Amino acid sequence: MQCARFGGPEVLELVQVPEPMAADGQLLIDVSAAGVNFADTSRIAGSYRPTPQLPFIPGTEVVRRTGDGHRVLAPIFGGGGFAERAIVEAADAVTVPDGVGDAEALALLVQGLTAWHVLKSCARIGRGETVVVNAAAGGVGSLAVQLAKHFGAGHVIATASTPDRRDLALSLGADVSVSSDADGYAQRVLDANGGRPVDIVLESIGGRVFSAGLDVLENFGRLVTFGNASREGRPSVDPNALADRNVAVIGFWLRPALSVPGTYAEPLTEMFTLMAAGVLKPMARAVYPLDDARRAFGDLLARRTTGKVILRP
Repeated sequence: MQCARFGGPEVLELVQVPEPMAADGQLLIDVSAAGVNFADTSRIAGSYRPTPQLPFIPGTEVVRRTGDGHRVLAPIFGGGGFAERAIVEAADAVTVPDGVGDAEALALLVQGLTAWHVLKSCARIGRGETVVVNAAAGGVGSLAVQLAKHFGAGHVIATASTPDRRDLALSLGADVSVSSDADGYAQRVLDANGGRPVDIVLESIGGRVFSAGLDVLENFGRLVTFGNASREGRPSVDPNALADRNVAVIGFWLRPALSVPGTYAEPLTEMFTLMAAGVLKPMARAVYPLDDARRAFGDLLARRTTGKVILRP
């Protein structure tokens, strides 16, 4: 599934291309399933950094099943996953345990690692703290709600766009769920916390919601920003305003984070263990055939999906 021009889902085209060739240290794999991330919609729109060189094959995470039934999970940061075959770095391939499905494994790669790091590496969550998870029915948010409870959050407030999505967040362990609409956001969050400010806001919507998230932080509170799903202009942050309440804004991007030792296979293995114990339940309901990638992207952009979106060649 190739992108030869920038735009919306309509730019994706099913094409035949030569089989990729693996170099030393790489594996040529048969793709069992490929994950779709919100960042992929920015890649095909030409608004992602770095901007891909046209034409390109999107897809940055894949699961492969070998002839003997062995499965591996791997990122492909250069793209190429939306295909029958793809190239991965051998050092990045992580074994998928028995009992973990392809879709669930993919949910734990980009989204799971993002949820883990924004809570542990960035926010440095402390036991008993109050955590707000924006877009709590999405791929990252649905896992962040569960991980926040596991890491000892005292109160988890989920925000989501519709009643059904808010109910889903509650079923995953959120203590309360409110609308994510920017109008009235701050007051709803404060009311959900008994009128008190919160310790942590996990923010991926951007724009006015980002600004409102800053307004609800407690003294020494942390807002972790890791997306701009609204695609509104990025607001400026006044350092003096941060200092007035000793609050912090922390940015997170998974790709450079994984170059740090201990940030990739180790958290993944921990989440596989949590899943096996029933503590973590990845949401993987949106499965599309590869040639239906346009619909998958359209549904993701329109927020008609919950949890992980995957394509199967």
